[in-house]
Amino acid sequence: MLHTLSTHQLDTIRLWYLVQHSLSSFYKLYHHYNDLAQATRLDQFETWRKLGLHKNHLQRLQDFHSAESQSQFQRCLDSIQSSCDFILLQNEVNYPQQLSPYDNRPPILFGQGKMDSLLQAQIAIVGSRKPSTHGRQMAYDFAYYLSEQGFYINSGLAEGIDEAAHRAALQQHRTIAVMGTGLDQTYPSVNQMLRKQILESGGTVITEFLPGTPPLQQHFPRRNRIVSGLSLGVIVAEAALQSGSLITAKWAAEQGKTVFAIPGHIYSEHHKGCHQLIREGAILIDHPQQVIEDLALATQWQISAQPTSSTLVEPEQIEIPQHLLPLYNQLDWIGQDLDQISLQLNQDVSTVTAQLMELELLGLSTQQAGMFLRCRTGK
Repeated sequence: MLHTLSTHQLDTIRLWYLVQHSLSSFYKLYHHYNDLAQATRLDQFETWRKLGLHKNHLQRLQDFHSAESQSQFQRCLDSIQSSCDFILLQNEVNYPQQLSPYDNRPPILFGQGKMDSLLQAQIAIVGSRKPSTHGRQMAYDFAYYLSEQGFYINSGLAEGIDEAAHRAALQQHRTIAVMGTGLDQTYPSVNQMLRKQILESGGTVITEFLPGTPPLQQHFPRRNRIVSGLSLGVIVAEAALQSGSLITAKWAAEQGKTVFAIPGHIYSEHHKGCHQLIREGAILIDHPQQVIEDLALATQWQISAQPTSSTLVEPEQIEIPQHLLPLYNQLDWIGQDLDQISLQLNQDVSTVTAQLMELELLGLSTQQAGMFLRCRTGK
C-alpha cells in the first residue's frame, strides 16, 4: 500500500487519467510541456486542440475541474494508494531499462509485490488460453527449468499456457504477471488465487492501467507489448492460428527480441500457430536449455553453475542499494564496456568503477573479457 504520492506522480497520473491511457495523446502533451501540472489546467484547452488531441480528451479536460469530476479522480487516487505497492514513472531509475528504448513504452507502471524483480532477466512464455494437455505440460516444464536456472518467467495471467507458466515459476519464486486491467481486479477471476500466490511467493504483478479499468478486448494486445518488452526472449508454447499469443510474438519481433516456438503434431490445430511462427523465422526449440544457448548469454547462465538447494539465495533476499540502482538498471546480461556505461550514465569513470566494484561484491555484477554485465540472482 502506498502512503503518499509524489507531486510528479500526481501530475503524471492526472494526465494519464485525462487521456484515458492513450499513448499518442499522452506523449504529445508530455513532449510539449516541461511541467505536467500545467498541461492539465483548464486554460490549456486551446493548446490541446492545436496539438490535435481527440475530442473526447478535449471534453474531459473541460469537465475535469467540476466538483463531480474531481470527486471521481480522488476516488481513483484513493484506489491507487490502496491497491499499489509501488509506482514507476518512465524517467525514474527504478523503471525497467528493458522498456526504455520503445516509443510506445508505458509512461507509468502500477505494481504489487517486489519491485526489483522487474530488473531481473526475464523470459516470457505465452500461448493458448485453451491448450491441449501436452501444451500445458510443455509450458510448465519449460518455465520450471528456466526459472530454476535463475530466469524470471513473465506472462499475462491468462488461463491456459500463461497460468501453467506462472505456476511452474512459482516453485522458484520467480514469476511476473502483466495485467490488462487495473490492479483493483483480476481477469480472469478464476486466477485470483494464482495472483495471490504470486505475490505471497515474492513475485510481482504490474499493469499500465488505472484502477477501475475493465478487461476490454483492446487492452490485451497492449499488455502483450509489455510482456515481450520486459523479456530477453518470448516462447510461444502452443498456439492456434488465431491465438492472441501470436500478437505477443509480433511485438517481440518488432522489438528485436528472439522468438521461440515449440512444435507439435502437424495435424494438430493447437500447434498451427507455432508452426507458422517457425516458417516466419522463429527458432524451433524442443528443450529449454536451447533457449539459454540461443540467447547467447554469458557463461554465468551455464547449467553447470547450478547451486545446491542448501546454498541457493532466493531472489527476495537480495536488495539492490538505492544509490546503485541507476548503474544496475543500465547493465544488461550481454555486457557493456566501461566507457559506454560511463557515457550512458553521464558519470566519470572512477565513480562508475567504484560502483561496479560494489555491485560485484554484492554478487550483482561481473566482468567478462573487459565487459561488465549483470549477474543473475541466486547464483
